[in-house]
Amino acid sequence: MEAWDLYNRQRQVIGEHIRGIELPENGFHLVVHVWIKNDKGEYLIAQRAANRPTFPLKWECVGGSVLKGETSLQGALREVREEVGLSLDAGEGRLVFTKIRETVDGKRFNDIVDVWLFPYDGAVDLSKATTDEVAQVRWISAEEIGELFASGEMVHTIKDLFYIVAEQGAFGDAV
Repeated sequence: MEAWDLYNRQRQVIGEHIRGIELPENGFHLVVHVWIKNDKGEYLIAQRAANRPTFPLKWECVGGSVLKGETSLQGALREVREEVGLSLDAGEGRLVFTKIRETVDGKRFNDIVDVWLFPYDGAVDLSKATTDEVAQVRWISAEEIGELFASGEMVHTIKDLFYIVAEQGAFGDAV
C-alpha cells in the first residue's frame, strides 16, 4: 500500500492519500519528472516495461509519485535509484518548473508535477535498479525525442513538460 501526502493547490499538506483510490476533487498528489542530461546534451530516456498498466513499452523520463513524508527532491532521487539504478548528487539537480495538472486527456489527474533536471555522465546499469518498471534506457538528443513524440513512441502526456525543459536548457550548456 503506497501512501502519498495529499496537497491543496497552494501545495499545503491537507491529509494522506492511498494510491489507487480516486483523489478528492480539491486534493492533489506530488509527482516528479526527472530529466537527466549528459555533457553531450543528450537526455536519458527510459522505456516502460511491457507489464506496466499504462503506456507499456513507451519511452519517457524517469519519474513517479512522491511518497508520504518525502520532499520533491527526495522523491526524485529515489525514483532514479529505483527505476534506473543511478545515485545522483542532490546538490547538482535543478527544479526547472512546477505545473499543476487538474486534467490530462480529459481525465482528472490532480497532480502537482515538479520537473527536475540533473547532469550525469556515465553508464547506466539497469541491474542496479530496484524495480522492474524500466525495460531499457538510452541517451538521445532533444531532436530525437521530438521524433519519438511524433511517432507516438514517447508517453504523450509529458510532451509539453519536456519542451519546457529543452527550451530552458541547464548548467550553462546548449540544448
